[in-house]
Amino acid sequence: MKAKDFFTKDELNKIVGSIEQAELETSGEIRFHLESRCKGDVLKRAVQVFRNLHMHKTELHNGTLLYLATVDKKFAIVGDKGINEKVPDNFWEDVKDEMSEKFKNNEFVTGISNAVLKIGEKLKEFFPYQSDDINELSDDVSIGD
Repeated sequence: MKAKDFFTKDELNKIVGSIEQAELETSGEIRFHLESRCKGDVLKRAVQVFRNLHMHKTELHNGTLLYLATVDKKFAIVGDKGINEKVPDNFWEDVKDEMSEKFKNNEFVTGISNAVLKIGEKLKEFFPYQSDDINELSDDVSIGD
């Protein structure tokens, strides 16, 4: 199924809501990008999207991208260097494993939302919300194709 048709408007709103909730207590930034196809290595594509969305330009380098290619059934998580230096080595794999379990049951919104909230908790631990914090990146779902 094409990326633009994969989620309903309500489902996209739930994902955006989880991003907004996760970012309430952190200066970290979380984005979700969706596209139909991912030819080649999914992590390389996710890193390219990360850069295309200018996520590497946050002040504290604490952005995280969740990437999903719907037709090719591939997904990846990319964290910027600020967060990668802080999280345990297995953190991203643990989040991906939890997402994968939900995806196997076609619970895509739940898998993404749970991952976003878990990432938000970790960001809060290392990058707590500051009184002068500004939302550096859009919370909207980015859709390719």
